[in-house]
Amino acid sequence: MVKYKERGNVPKSIQEKLEEYPALLQKLLFHRGIETKEDGEIFLKPDWSRDHHDPFLILNMERAVNRILQAIDNNEKIVIYGDFDCDGIPGGVLLHDFFKKINYENFSNYIPHRHDEGYGFHFEAIKKFIENKVKLIITVDLGISDIDSVKMAQDAGIDVIVTDHHFPTEEKGKEILPSAYTILNSKQKDDTYPDDMLCGAGVVFKLVQALLKKGSGRENFDKIPEGWEKWLLDMVGLATLSDMVPLRKENRTFAYFGLNVLQKSRRKGLRTLLEKTKIGQKNLSEEDITFMVAPRINAAGRMDHPSCAFNLLATEDLAEAETFANHLEELNQKRKGHVAAIIKETKKKIKNKEQQEVIVIGSPEWSLGILGLVASNLAEEFLCPVFVWGYDNEGNIKGSCRGNGTSVIELMRLVAEDTFLQFGGHDGAGGFSITHDNIHNLETVLSEAYKTIKKEEVEEALWVDQILSIDDVNWKTYRMIEQLAPFGVGNEKPLFLFKNVEITEVRLFGKEKNHLGLDFKNSAGKKVSAIGFFVDDKSFADTVIGVGERIHLVANLEQSFFRNFKELRLRIVDITSVSN
Repeated sequence: MVKYKERGNVPKSIQEKLEEYPALLQKLLFHRGIETKEDGEIFLKPDWSRDHHDPFLILNMERAVNRILQAIDNNEKIVIYGDFDCDGIPGGVLLHDFFKKINYENFSNYIPHRHDEGYGFHFEAIKKFIENKVKLIITVDLGISDIDSVKMAQDAGIDVIVTDHHFPTEEKGKEILPSAYTILNSKQKDDTYPDDMLCGAGVVFKLVQALLKKGSGRENFDKIPEGWEKWLLDMVGLATLSDMVPLRKENRTFAYFGLNVLQKSRRKGLRTLLEKTKIGQKNLSEEDITFMVAPRINAAGRMDHPSCAFNLLATEDLAEAETFANHLEELNQKRKGHVAAIIKETKKKIKNKEQQEVIVIGSPEWSLGILGLVASNLAEEFLCPVFVWGYDNEGNIKGSCRGNGTSVIELMRLVAEDTFLQFGGHDGAGGFSITHDNIHNLETVLSEAYKTIKKEEVEEALWVDQILSIDDVNWKTYRMIEQLAPFGVGNEKPLFLFKNVEITEVRLFGKEKNHLGLDFKNSAGKKVSAIGFFVDDKSFADTVIGVGERIHLVANLEQSFFRNFKELRLRIVDITSVSN
């Protein structure tokens, strides 16, 4: 049985520095590394004019901007080559909107087909660009590992500006970079930008900022209202919240203001999609983005072609928006069915064999587009790194991996150099390709490598931020916590333990009765509700859940707008027996 421990109290010396904040807020700030009033103000009250950096601090930004402005002056054919996920697609839309805004028409967006082409910068696409006399390619969220294809384009007279945020390729500790015209990626060793954790769309936004700054006063630039680029923050916020980058430093700024713009966004496709999913735009939350919007954007690439998601976000036509939104909804439903079937199959296989440090599982029948979702689910279920593979259309083995707290990039670097044909990604998530011979031993090889990774000794306990009573579930407490939002990686939603609370009602809801609702009463006799999705009254081992039973409840506080009714409630994370 997992035990829960409360995080330590704030040292007295720090309390004095944070004394103007309530005790609970002091504690939440302290355990986020915030120990002064000044840092607290920056975190709690994001300020656009203060909290974003000069884009020209990014290595090679001046060179990238000059080349794009040159292409505009000479009316060169430009291709925006973006990835097919909910980072590359919004990033591509962002650049699309910029070129439209300056009335530049000699450009196009290209997104590779996940199944037919796969991730990356592809030779066949470059051949088409050569035939079409393209002169400049700007990548979005990819390119840093595409050494040979970038060289092919450059050798053919097409300049390539790589914008990416993934780790560069390394060989024997040496950074291997593509021979692009220039590269914007703050994970390069020589880059000194203050934040190297921007997502792909975040890097592109900095590029647009720089273009507007450098292009100020030029033809078609002078008509752009000051601050217009802030409307692009809806795409940056969407990508930042979707791509699971740490919501600290500039990413917190992007997520905070991006969410504000998303709540006001005029994009017809986005507004239509929100209507389809019954999400009120003005109350849009980070959870709505990560659990409702992003999966539908990603479903396009997973189940069809990513261009339909791009078109949804870029269109200015209401009829088109309706068509694209309906299509994405259909694809998402189809995606759910495929993922559920594969997860059910994999869990049976895993439970019938001896589990190693790392799980490697796959099938030639599994669609590459949903392997990442399967890997995420399994990593969470089995609490270890998971590598899931399938076949592409040419019979090559490709896969996705998730780390569950372990850097999959470090893990893949630790194995023999000839293990993988290619791999890439960032700490939490990655992709790989491998030979048919090597896939058989991959689980053993990775498990051995995993043992060499130095890990801190973890006690058999999970941390809660504070022990609260049911009486603490009130709007005053929620407003205090809300100041820390938006929540995500690096700024997790506060977790609370409610000890020895009595259940006054139990209900199962949803079409399949697969969601759990519990009610409690505070000292004034007022009802306090808690809900858990995809759990029921039998989901918590050794714990009896029934009216009159007492439990320890681990939960978050959340605000709900279900059916336009504003409600404060608890979101169930875990339930344990009082006897434990």
